[in-house]
Amino acid sequence: MESCDVLVVGGGPAGSVCAGKLRQAGLDVLLLDRETFPREKPCAGWITPAALETIGIDPDLYRQGRVLQDISTFRVGLMDGAEVDIPFGTTVSYGIRRREFDHYLLERSGVLRSLGEPVMALEREEGRWLVNGRIRARLLVGAGGHSCPVARLLGAKIGKEAVIAAQAAEFALTPEQERQCPIPPGTPALFFCRDLKGYGWFFRKGGYLNIGLGRMDRDNLGHHVREFCVLLKRRGYLAAGSPVTFQGHAYLLYQRQGGRRSVGDGVLLIGDAVGLSQPQSGEGILPAIESALLAADTIVEAGGDYRRDKLEPYASRLAARFGGGDMPSSPLVSGIARCIGARLFSSSWFVRHIVLDRWFLHADRKGLYAMR
Repeated sequence: MESCDVLVVGGGPAGSVCAGKLRQAGLDVLLLDRETFPREKPCAGWITPAALETIGIDPDLYRQGRVLQDISTFRVGLMDGAEVDIPFGTTVSYGIRRREFDHYLLERSGVLRSLGEPVMALEREEGRWLVNGRIRARLLVGAGGHSCPVARLLGAKIGKEAVIAAQAAEFALTPEQERQCPIPPGTPALFFCRDLKGYGWFFRKGGYLNIGLGRMDRDNLGHHVREFCVLLKRRGYLAAGSPVTFQGHAYLLYQRQGGRRSVGDGVLLIGDAVGLSQPQSGEGILPAIESALLAADTIVEAGGDYRRDKLEPYASRLAARFGGGDMPSSPLVSGIARCIGARLFSSSWFVRHIVLDRWFLHADRKGLYAMR
């Protein structure tokens, strides 16, 4: 029988960052994940400089042996519409490979881990958790993504919630494909759906290409992805016969009212397990990291007393950081935006200051600890 103060279920960015900070605070932490690392993770794979700054990653050191693609220009348009190039003149975001980034964070955390072990059984015994019949933990942190088994403990109705659904593919380019690619590395192309309920992307980073599409409804997602691939081939972005194999994933926007509960007796959720993705862009990495740090602060302050009332400050901190009301209404689905979408997306000013600065880069958002 193995025992620990905190068992973190999930080795993605949220789980690794939370576990690492708790270990630094002197807690006995074990991290459990059903996968072995490095592992593939369907994701567009771009992050803002704020994400690296928040967890203290030096870009120059990180890119030694890993992909960290500087992004200084975006190409934006509607499906079947004109495209607008928006140069920033400086690096405003980065492209990463999730298999590299997540593995790096997990290794950097320095925590003990049990990889390749799914959660098969969760029991509550005398104020402690018994996991898989062999691990006893005083506190359980759910960081296993949208389908995290720990989220079920707090009432998550996985498969019955309104989610953002996406499919993504990432593969290495051959030298010939690199020469023929019509877009340079570091210029993500974003193609918004005509109904403004989602967007597709075509993103070259280093010697890799990432393609995908996400929507606010999962109905006919496969059809939308196939149509998007047809568009890319018609415009010369994607050569016929390219090895595109899509993987699906889903995520939730943050809702304080009507969303997933974030805390309970001896348990809390972080990252995609609680649902924190940004409403316009779907970005989840920075919110996941921030939730991990907020959770770690709350756990340390609890001083070993992990009853629900001692963990409730974490829920309040989430609300303060990500919003205290119902699901945020997204400009992507507003009636006005739908009516004049084509005109708006042909405007360089709108694309630069609303779509990119506000929706994707969150240029006016203060850093987490700058708020204190």
